[in-house]
Amino acid sequence: MSPALKIAAVFATMNRAATAVACVRALAAQSRPPDLVIVADNVSADDTVAALEALADLPFLLVVQRMDENRGNAGGVGAVMERAFAEGADAVWILDDDSWPREAALAAMLEGPWDPRVVRHPLQIDPKTQKFTWPLQIADGDAGWRLIWSESELPEGPRVRSRISWTGALVPREVREAVGPVNGDLFIRGEDEEYPWRIEQAGFRQEAIRGAVMDHPGPQNVVHWQLLEKSFFFERDLADWKLYYKVRNMVWLKRGQAGDWQAVRMAAAYTVAAILIDGPKRIPLLWTSIQDGWMGRLGKWSKHSAS
Repeated sequence: MSPALKIAAVFATMNRAATAVACVRALAAQSRPPDLVIVADNVSADDTVAALEALADLPFLLVVQRMDENRGNAGGVGAVMERAFAEGADAVWILDDDSWPREAALAAMLEGPWDPRVVRHPLQIDPKTQKFTWPLQIADGDAGWRLIWSESELPEGPRVRSRISWTGALVPREVREAVGPVNGDLFIRGEDEEYPWRIEQAGFRQEAIRGAVMDHPGPQNVVHWQLLEKSFFFERDLADWKLYYKVRNMVWLKRGQAGDWQAVRMAAAYTVAAILIDGPKRIPLLWTSIQDGWMGRLGKWSKHSAS
C-alpha cells in the first residue's frame, strides 16, 4: 500500500442532505480513509450544509465549500478538486454524492506500487441490479475495446485496463497538471465524458480495480441501441434541463473530438431517439441544445431553473 500519499475525496451536492451525509459516512468507514474530504454545496436551500458541518469524530478533515451559485456537478467538482490539490493532495478521488464506496475501496486502489500516470477507479455497482451502474469499457487485446456489464465478465487479475470512467476516478496530481482542470462550463452530463477523454489523449491510462467496489444507483429507463457496431444509450423521459445538457455537451464534445460530420451524426442520433422514444414534443428543445452545442455556447442554460 501507499500510506504516505495524501488522498482527498471530493463531490458536489445540492438539496440532498441525507444523501451527502451518507456519502461522508461511507468515506469515514473506509479501512484506509482519505485524509481530506471537500464537498461543494451548490447553494442548497435545505439543511445540507448544516447536516454536513454537524458531523463529528471523522477520521479526516471535512470542508464544506459553499459555492456562490449553482455551477452543476462539473463546476462544483472542478472547484473542490482544485482546492484539494492546492491543499497538497497527491491524488483526488472524484465521487457523486450518491456513490458510496464499500469499506475496502480506497485501500484496494492504493495497493501495490503507486503509478502517478495511472487513474485507478472502483467498480460501480447498482444496488438494485447488482450489475454495473454503466457498462464498463475494457481493453480487448487487438480488438480494441468492449463493453461489459457485470463483475463476472471481467478478465482475470486485480487490475483491468479501462477507459472513460469518471465517478470514482482517483486522479493523481501528475495527471491533473498535464490535463488541466475540469471544464465547469459543461455544468452536468458532459464532464464524465470530456475529462476522461482528455486524460486518455494526454497519454495516461485508466484501470478498474477488482477489489474496489462502489455502490451507485444506475439510470432508469435506459434504451440501448447498437448502431454500426457502436453503442448508443438514451434515457427515456429525462427532464428537459437534463436532456438539454446531455445533447448540447455531446454535440460540442463530438465536434471537438472528431469534426463536424461526427457531430452531425451525434445530433441526428439524439434527435431520432428522442422523437421515437419521447415523441415530437422534444423537437424545439433538441434544436436549441444542438445549436448551442454546435456554437460552443456552454455554461448554465438560461432556462434552467431546476432545484
